[in-house]
Amino acid sequence: MAVLTVPANAHAAAVACGGGASTGRVAVNGCISAQRGSVGEFPTREITAYIKARNTGKKGLNVSYEAFFRVVKGGHWEKVGSGRSHVPAGESIGPLEVGSTTRVCGPVKVEIRVHARADGAAWSGWSPASTKQCQT
Repeated sequence: MAVLTVPANAHAAAVACGGGASTGRVAVNGCISAQRGSVGEFPTREITAYIKARNTGKKGLNVSYEAFFRVVKGGHWEKVGSGRSHVPAGESIGPLEVGSTTRVCGPVKVEIRVHARADGAAWSGWSPASTKQCQT
């Protein structure tokens, strides 16, 4: 798993990206970050899903994408967002934020999965990423 940093404010969390999937000429990676916070006395994490996409073709493509998350292994997946972007020929985009959710800390791993579809292509397989919710 590669770790990237997103240039934002001084409190920005590191973004970790998982393995890749592909659809047509577009390679896709799902990425995740967990920003610390609190609600009253309860520690929380702002779990954010991102996508990276690389166009290996000679023409620009529009790419649609969706992100889902789950907190319990084997639990159900909940959609956190979707979007659409143009990926120029031979170039990459991202990590782009797809969606986020705030969760009270727990001793479990949070998983996200992202998939994408280039215009005229089928949905890619899932690209997963995960993080411990309350790691420091």
